[in-house]
Amino acid sequence: MTELAIYDMDRTITRTGTFTPFMIHAALRLAPWRLVFVPFAAMVMLAYVAKLIERKRVKELNQAMLIGRRIPAATLIPIAESFAEKVMRHNILPGALDSLAENRAAGRRLVLATASSRIWVEPIAAKLGMDDVVATGAIRGIDDYVSHKVDGENCYGPAKLRMIEAWMGLEKLDRSQCHIRFYSDHVSDVPVLAWADEAIAANPHAGLRAEAKRRNWTIVDWK
Repeated sequence: MTELAIYDMDRTITRTGTFTPFMIHAALRLAPWRLVFVPFAAMVMLAYVAKLIERKRVKELNQAMLIGRRIPAATLIPIAESFAEKVMRHNILPGALDSLAENRAAGRRLVLATASSRIWVEPIAAKLGMDDVVATGAIRGIDDYVSHKVDGENCYGPAKLRMIEAWMGLEKLDRSQCHIRFYSDHVSDVPVLAWADEAIAANPHAGLRAEAKRRNWTIVDWK
């Protein structure tokens, strides 16, 4: 039996989200003048809240405004690395690190499954000691630029479960031969929590806390 411990990232392992902080971190290093678009980025988020645009489109528009439509990978990689160092210093919940250490010691394969972009998730995952990453991808050009466009699905809600299952297929992991723990803070991850063998609501917001109590899922508070 293969043991997997799969974690959401933002507000599960980290104290806060990482999308806007990364956009600002990158803008400051690439083109600080782009910070004039921050109010417009907030307006894009309001459009999402009003259900005028999809979450995927929010990411594309805000990345285009704050860090650009095409960025050479060689330019972006060190920025993502410096952001990961910052996250590790200031934005990781100690309880999450304890959980990762416990699962690692038990021999479980550690997987980070997050709606955040692979651009900055991979260096964070490496520093956390994750074995694998399932994340929202960015289109990469043949001249090795990184586009603001999302490659495929945004790894959020039901799409996250589809992407985890696709990753398992690529890794030749038979679901019937796996025991899976899944950790998340947000109700959007109910499809994955319900699919897992062990559902752990970590630092749950009100919606997930209520759902976890209703379904008798484990609740942990790492804050």
